[in-house]
Amino acid sequence: MTAREELIADAFVQLADTLVAEFDVLDFLHVLVERAVELLDADAGGIMLADQRGGLEVMAASSHEVRLLELFELQNEEGPCLDAFRTGVAVSRPDPEAMRSAWPAFTARIEAAGFASAEAVPMRLRDEVIGALNVFRVAPGALGAADAKLARALADIGTIGLLQERSMRARDRLAEQLQGALNSRVLIEQAKGVLAERSGLEVGQAFTALRDHARRHGMPLAAVADAVVHGRLRLGR
Repeated sequence: MTAREELIADAFVQLADTLVAEFDVLDFLHVLVERAVELLDADAGGIMLADQRGGLEVMAASSHEVRLLELFELQNEEGPCLDAFRTGVAVSRPDPEAMRSAWPAFTARIEAAGFASAEAVPMRLRDEVIGALNVFRVAPGALGAADAKLARALADIGTIGLLQERSMRARDRLAEQLQGALNSRVLIEQAKGVLAERSGLEVGQAFTALRDHARRHGMPLAAVADAVVHGRLRLGR
């Protein structure tokens, strides 16, 4: 087995292991994004999921800057994640010219962030599309055939994880988990800001500190964020 094959196997084992213990949706999604960027020929990535009203929300990103880029995509209603979600098929724009023809406003923001290509794969099971996995590349050019298949496989295992049935029907469980995750997302953003202000950490480093503490102590990420926001927990460098 090559080193790359070992990395791929480890990634799928890690994502499958997430389903065994108490299922933390946000941590699962951030692991998925991190592994996608690590394994694919990509420099950044993000995930959007549908909320209970059928709209999309940014749920995970490889960096704070990419999260802002994804929010811009939603606000301007154009970009790869939106197209993949709406059509249910993979979307690829391999260079700035192709991106500008599809997403003029979003492309200007992509280029300002230093990226030259973008693509997204839907997170879907049969006819149900629950979101999209998005990747950006600094260099122009589409993902190769092998990476495109791997991106679809990662999106598939993410979808299966989210739709995993526990003690109730999968759809009801998913709606409950996603709504809870949306509420937790706001709290986590607040905690990142509080921690960054108190400790002098960058926003991205603040999120890492929150998640590392949650994992070390076996706590939900939202619980750590709540403790930081309300002054019950202080984290530093």
